[in-house]
Amino acid sequence: MNTEKITVILVDDHAVVRAGFRLLLATEPDIDVIAEASRGEEVLQIYSEHKPDIVVMDLSMAGIGGLETTRRLVMREDSAKIIVFSVHHEKVYVQRALDAGARGYICKHAHPDMLIDAIKQVAKGRIYIDPSLVDDAQHQEDMNTYQAIIGTLSPREFDVFVLLAKGMTAHQISEQLCLSYKTVANYGTTIRSKLNVTSMAQLANIAALLDLT
Repeated sequence: MNTEKITVILVDDHAVVRAGFRLLLATEPDIDVIAEASRGEEVLQIYSEHKPDIVVMDLSMAGIGGLETTRRLVMREDSAKIIVFSVHHEKVYVQRALDAGARGYICKHAHPDMLIDAIKQVAKGRIYIDPSLVDDAQHQEDMNTYQAIIGTLSPREFDVFVLLAKGMTAHQISEQLCLSYKTVANYGTTIRSKLNVTSMAQLANIAALLDLT
């Protein structure tokens, strides 16, 4: 039987809120809260020690705050999967969080089960946005735009795109596809330019949006 659990770090500056999260997640046998932090600076320090599958991040904290913490963590750790859990429900916060590299966004007034669902979905490499925050028309427009761009990629560019989105390095891809490192790096540059993105996290977000991960 597979007993591997999804490991989580909770980041929120209110101890009572973290305690509530921990109690909620303790009801799930396949989720394990392995650490907590009250500030962004703390999670930046402890992330490499714990290497969690998921970071649940508040936005409004003292210090550098959740948005900048997300940006810095994703820049340092391409594979970091961050779910923002915030009181802010405005779409501008959702977009800024995703642009910073977050893989999920949930409002704190959402049903508690939504956090559990988000953790499980994001752990699988998917994007999870609180349904109440999704503009269906904009979502479909984004999907159509990305699908059109992906359709212009050559077969080899598409292979590289999918592997990059899965978190593989250029060296790993070059070995798997029997290509030179320089060729893979050039493909990566071309792909990012076509999709108008700058980070691996953004590539992963697009791949998840299109259900390619």
